[in-house]
Amino acid sequence: MRSAPPILLLFGTRPEAIKMGPVVAALRRRPRLKVRVAVTGQHRELLDHTLAALGLVPDIDLDLMRAGEPHRRMLGAMLDSVAALLEAERPARLVVQGDTSSAWAGAMAANLCGVPLAHVEAGLRSGDLAAPRPEEGWRRAVTAVADCHFAPTATAAAALAAENVPLHAIHVTGNSGIDSLLGMAAQVAAIPSLGAAVAPFAASAGPRRIVTVTVHRREKDPAAMARVALALSTLARRDDVAVALLAHPAPRTRALARLLARERRVTVLPPLDYPAMVRLLRMSRLLLTDSGGLQEEAPALDLPVLVLRDTTERPEGVAAGCARLVGTDPGRIVAAAERLLDDPAAHAAMARARNPYGDGAAGERIAAIVARLHAGAAHA
Repeated sequence: MRSAPPILLLFGTRPEAIKMGPVVAALRRRPRLKVRVAVTGQHRELLDHTLAALGLVPDIDLDLMRAGEPHRRMLGAMLDSVAALLEAERPARLVVQGDTSSAWAGAMAANLCGVPLAHVEAGLRSGDLAAPRPEEGWRRAVTAVADCHFAPTATAAAALAAENVPLHAIHVTGNSGIDSLLGMAAQVAAIPSLGAAVAPFAASAGPRRIVTVTVHRREKDPAAMARVALALSTLARRDDVAVALLAHPAPRTRALARLLARERRVTVLPPLDYPAMVRLLRMSRLLLTDSGGLQEEAPALDLPVLVLRDTTERPEGVAAGCARLVGTDPGRIVAAAERLLDDPAAHAAMARARNPYGDGAAGERIAAIVARLHAGAAHA
């Protein structure tokens, strides 16, 4: 007799691992469920470091990333491999997260193979297919084929409802990335050796206030990167500031690093493991980023965020007052950053704003719903 079909979770990037980790842990605490975890290896090194930090061991590693391979070819290989995996595993349900290549390939393969699909962090919308590209299109595509949608906020749930997603299929859970963040922040606070990779930078910064920067979005053209570089150069020339530019596999980050190579108070940090990233955020006075996940994580650490984009699929942070859209205009970036550096009241207002993204229990909520759906399907 064939054993009961598993719940299969699929992901491949560091942010996905951070946000799926609490869901995996909560599902694995349910002894009646068979849970399998597959990774694509989309962000190979960053993913492996994060899996180790979270103590998360995948059951299947598709290991699909190849250095220098065109994205379109990687997507084709990923779709083919995930479809083959679904045919072999025959899961009762596939769970994907967010808007990555891995999530898109998983969703399309599930649709092809007739596997029910659940989408973690569903309903994020910028309203602009070009920003971010291709993520905005991919998250809409995943919505179209999923039958279960875990919206992190009421705003995301409303976006799904506006697209005629059935209300019974939408569940507001909070963002599971906050679960991981709060857990890691507690570990970093308790264990000084965790995140030691940022210690040399912290020592070199001395009493200067740390401004952490991440820029990697595809829509940043060379002119936009030059504008961001000009703003960072201006900030780095302040005597009271040390800028940490986080390296990323995206070519745009390397281009920005080259533009800032002569700025002695801009330090390009190598890709950080998850504990080191959390430690750096806890040290920082201000975050400038075009990342989506960091827009959610920084408010949980009382860190003001200036978003280097003209639009965001995470408007809750802007509405709550813990994030501000500044685009790529140098004057606008510098003015907003210097206000937060020079005006303690302005900084405190953003730092103390209510975090709209979660309370640390999203993973358990998601797991409970998945388990309930699984039990219902088994008795149908």
